[in-house]
Amino acid sequence: MSNTIGKLFTFTSFGESHGKGIGGIIDGCPPGIEIDALYIQSELDRRKPGQSSIATPRKEDDKVEFLSGIFEGKSTGTPIAFIIWNQNQHSTDYDHLKEVYRPSHADYTYQQKYGIRDHRGGGRSSARETASRVVAGAIAKLALKNLGVEITAFTSQVGHIAMTENFETTNLSLIESNIVRCPQTEIAEKMITYIQELKKEGDSIGGIVSCIVKGVPIGWGEPIFDKLQARLAQAMLSINATHGFDYGRGFEGIHLKGSEMNDSFIKEGDKISTQTNNSGGIQGGISNGQDIYFRVLFKPVATISKKQNTLDIHKNEIELEARGRHDPCVLPRAVPIVEAMAAITLLDLWLTNKSE
Repeated sequence: MSNTIGKLFTFTSFGESHGKGIGGIIDGCPPGIEIDALYIQSELDRRKPGQSSIATPRKEDDKVEFLSGIFEGKSTGTPIAFIIWNQNQHSTDYDHLKEVYRPSHADYTYQQKYGIRDHRGGGRSSARETASRVVAGAIAKLALKNLGVEITAFTSQVGHIAMTENFETTNLSLIESNIVRCPQTEIAEKMITYIQELKKEGDSIGGIVSCIVKGVPIGWGEPIFDKLQARLAQAMLSINATHGFDYGRGFEGIHLKGSEMNDSFIKEGDKISTQTNNSGGIQGGISNGQDIYFRVLFKPVATISKKQNTLDIHKNEIELEARGRHDPCVLPRAVPIVEAMAAITLLDLWLTNKSE
């Protein structure tokens, strides 16, 4: 089972949703990085359950405890180990799922591949694992901040409700002003209302998280198999419930001609720039110095309280009405996870670029 991401800046996560705790080991973190514990905790607070009326009611403090790799508030260059203790498991909520394959979950594939699975909240396949990613991502963001790199993600679409402005004209400082984390206030209110309605119906909805990265210089990313967009795609599609990734104009580019899609080069003082940024800051798999922007598509949460037809492990047809505490929409809590995975990927690529 693959539990590690990265080549020079590596992160390995461990733990299950209903085990004693979750955590991780970060290796390759440059020494001397100031580890702002309050900032790291604030990032965890953005992801933690129970934070709003449109999130799972499960209550977890998600307090991180560092075990190694930090001395007098700075990284030492040695492995950083940490743990987040689970505090609010209701494992009995999942007793009725012990022999049931939940639609669109990992139950069946895990059972077939490994011959064993943890039915309590999905075990290792639970989105609870992503809290560890946020810790690693927060440390990567602190390192990238020293390089002038800034990563900002936000909810840009929920179901059929989408932002009417692009990121270039949107006030991104409003992202944290509402519980859905959409910077366009009127649209955010519509998203929240829609999610609350679906929650009452026992249903769920998906959408899109958009992300903008500023300050990446020219040269990050490798040709062919380690292209910047390929590494970002791998990182994003490793997040639970993701079903799509595009960058720059992405799939919208199919409506454009080459003359409309191409980014013409222009001279700005003594520097070369591009007149447009349809490439999303990446050309030939390498950063070109422009803002990097991409989108991540999240499917509706698979666990819903509406009745669904499925099979049990004995191949009997049954009607499932799931119980437990689940998000009707993952997007608000996915925003810091997208930022974290982008940071982990970019710091790893910076180290690669630096070592060449």
